[in-house]
Amino acid sequence: MCTAALLMGVMAAPAQAAAGETDAGLRGANWALKETGKDSRFRGLSAVSRSTAWVAGSKGTVLRTVDGGRSWRDVSPPGAVAESLELRDIEAFDSRRAVALSIGEGEASRVLRTEDGGATWTEAFRNPDPRAFYDCLTFFDSRHGLAMSDPVDGGFRLLATADGGRSWQPLPSAGMPPALPGEAGFAASGQCLVSAGSHDVWLATGGGAAGRVLHSADRGLTWRVADSTVPAGDPARGVFGLAFRDRTRGLAVGGDYRTGQPSPRAAALSADAGRTWLQAATPPPAYRSGVAWHPFGRATALAVGPTGTDVTVDGGRTWRALDAGSYDTVTCAPDGGCWAAGEKGRVARLERR
Repeated sequence: MCTAALLMGVMAAPAQAAAGETDAGLRGANWALKETGKDSRFRGLSAVSRSTAWVAGSKGTVLRTVDGGRSWRDVSPPGAVAESLELRDIEAFDSRRAVALSIGEGEASRVLRTEDGGATWTEAFRNPDPRAFYDCLTFFDSRHGLAMSDPVDGGFRLLATADGGRSWQPLPSAGMPPALPGEAGFAASGQCLVSAGSHDVWLATGGGAAGRVLHSADRGLTWRVADSTVPAGDPARGVFGLAFRDRTRGLAVGGDYRTGQPSPRAAALSADAGRTWLQAATPPPAYRSGVAWHPFGRATALAVGPTGTDVTVDGGRTWRALDAGSYDTVTCAPDGGCWAAGEKGRVARLERR
């Protein structure tokens, strides 16, 4: 198929899905702040439901709510607090089981796990390689997951677990395409490594000559790479967050995270599992670090960043402003509970007013 025809197919799929689409669960909704009593920056977020969510952030902080954000329990790992670790990603399976990732060079990159709602934590992995810097993790189900490091020896490094995060092993590197000079992942929202279904996973990059998206259909053993339309070419620019509704339909957001810098092509969409990407016709007006599909709208999604939240109801072709508050990450639970988190202890849930 020629390139033009392929791009027309990518453009048509979300538009057809959006025929007759409304704002789904977003009509008349906006973010309602939930007081946490903390000043940490929460870039890690996992929404279990409308009532249950976990956030992880700076100063080794982890919070959990089981009552829709009316109250929060500080379940921070004591060791993470003592060392002021940067917890940038968290994946929760329910109100008791969660896996958190701290970032940084060498031993600062760790994976922590709890099975009792955060009352106790176990260190499941501590990075022994000073060249590695882990950015994100994702799970296919409650047992199988991956964690991703910036390139080492010319390629992104991956760890895999098959026991719910209790133990981690490096994956073979033979199937990983070479990294571009300066290329890396962004530990900005816990969405530089995302999965959909039982085997498909995507990895977002920036910093190199192009903002790229890598896709694996076999849980990280082999990868295919594609350029997105999100600009890179600078350590501060590239694809920061990904979201896939299923194994074919995906969204990418990013830009330049530096305050005041323009991000004219901050969003892209794909209808073929990330083989090709199409620039949003009306993208968000500025850098966006997090993105999430809404479960009640076939083509509805949210994107967040320091300057606001945007919504699309046509699969990412066009975006409009929803809220001006600062958030770094966003996620929606299967029951329609959407949560966002960011700087100065900010956590919010999407609610109708």
